[in-house]
Amino acid sequence: MKDISLYRKEFLTYLESKLTHKEPKNLYEPMHYILKLGGKRLRPILVMMSAEAFGSTSHKALYAALAIEIFHNFSLVHDDIMDDAPLRRGKKTVHEKWDINTGILSGDAMLINAYQLFENYEGDQFKKLAKLFSKTAVEVCEGQQYDIDFETRDDVSLTEYLHMIKYKTAVLVGAALEMGAIVANANETCTQQINAYGCLLGIAFQLQDDYLDAFGDPETFGKQIGGDIIENKKTFLYLKTLEESSRAEAKQLEHLYSISPLNPQEKIETVKQLFIDSGAAHLAKAEIEKYTQKAFKVLEDMDISEAKKKPFKEFGELLMTRSV
Repeated sequence: MKDISLYRKEFLTYLESKLTHKEPKNLYEPMHYILKLGGKRLRPILVMMSAEAFGSTSHKALYAALAIEIFHNFSLVHDDIMDDAPLRRGKKTVHEKWDINTGILSGDAMLINAYQLFENYEGDQFKKLAKLFSKTAVEVCEGQQYDIDFETRDDVSLTEYLHMIKYKTAVLVGAALEMGAIVANANETCTQQINAYGCLLGIAFQLQDDYLDAFGDPETFGKQIGGDIIENKKTFLYLKTLEESSRAEAKQLEHLYSISPLNPQEKIETVKQLFIDSGAAHLAKAEIEKYTQKAFKVLEDMDISEAKKKPFKEFGELLMTRSV
């Protein structure tokens, strides 16, 4: 496997070549702005890496890689509008820098542009890529709606939560890997299995993200510790604590998730202690490990050479150690 930095460099060079000046500028400048804000570019890297692992080249996968990155950023533009978020990666969000109407319209154009990129593939490849992209895009929207619905529901189950994070986050990881396999003309069994591998790994990664939000190192996590607690998000930790706690402790947690104090530090510390005392913190780590191992088992069972499996296993290990 090429070093991750080489895939990232190749993709960023290609991305820069596509960000040319177009009119009307108030439609295209916001698109270029969000695409230049940074990020690790993990999804396009997965497309390129998968294409190479299955016998094609990363260069042939660039159209699909850019499509998935544009779609991901389109979803961020609209998510930020729905959340009324002022900042994205430390910079003003698109709707704050311009306005809400511009954010909506530029986001719509990004989605259309993502579809257009698949026109660079022919015949069966185009059909498979477009079909996968359509399915995944709808699932991401469904996941986002579930997330919104959960904010006002008090009866969210762990099964529902896992379904939500699968659709909102994990399916796009699986689709990225499958797109690379499609570009390489891998057989259908392999494309389905590599998608399943990515999806399971994506669930593990999101569960880990939830855990680190409460218990991560502020120096390395990259986000505010306790952000989910401040926002009263019903994560695995919250739902498992309700399940495992005494009635009195569950009532206390429900109360804490109904308030938004100006200084949230005491709330954060109290909730974290409830997560620990109930055993939910330990159970969350076990769930992360379960999904990680399920992902690696799918990879192990794939009928491809060990040499082809190696880059996927290495990437998965790097992802779960936050080394990419």
